[in-house]
Amino acid sequence: MSDAQTDTSKSPIGQGSKLLVDVGPAAIFMISYNIAKRMVDDQAIYWATGIFMLATVAAVAYALITQKRFPPMLAVTFVIVTLFGGMTIYLQDPIFIFIKPTIINMIFCFAILISFALGFNVWKRLFGSIYSLPDHAWVMLGIRWALFFAFLALLNEVMWRHIVDAGVPESARWFAGLELTEGFWVNFRFFGTFPLFFVFVLANAPLVMKYNSTDEKDGETKDENA
Repeated sequence: MSDAQTDTSKSPIGQGSKLLVDVGPAAIFMISYNIAKRMVDDQAIYWATGIFMLATVAAVAYALITQKRFPPMLAVTFVIVTLFGGMTIYLQDPIFIFIKPTIINMIFCFAILISFALGFNVWKRLFGSIYSLPDHAWVMLGIRWALFFAFLALLNEVMWRHIVDAGVPESARWFAGLELTEGFWVNFRFFGTFPLFFVFVLANAPLVMKYNSTDEKDGETKDENA
């Protein structure tokens, strides 16, 4: 990656475009569902899923055109959204879009853990151009993120299994008395998941800052001694 590309990716415009690509489709899914719910009610999830699929395609195209890249996480999301969204609409069964976050988060979790088993750290490969950390810090970050993705997958499983107005069978429920609505699940995908990501990133900031600052001080010491 050239210095110009790195500077662009770290600029406010570059960060803003990346945020748009990452968050935009989820926001569109939530907004389109809430609008469609007032118009077509029971068909809202299917309309929102179709629009979500189009928004994900647009996000991929935007990333390719403006950022000259095909983000790996977005690539996985694109494939799963297209596959499970298509099945949701074709079979008229919302369970496929409900389990989509579980599948995506478990793919991310296993990708990190399998990369360790194969002798490399995929998290370092993805973000090594942004942070300069020692290998053991990358390992800690990778394990933390793998556990976080597993937590998100488990949380989604608990939620969709207790949606009472979307035809989810009672046999799928894990906890008696827990009743959620389809609208709650959709809105949580934006108002719940992204704040959790934000809090988790903040929780890991001390680790990143600790080893980043250590590396910078070591570099400054070497420069002074040279």
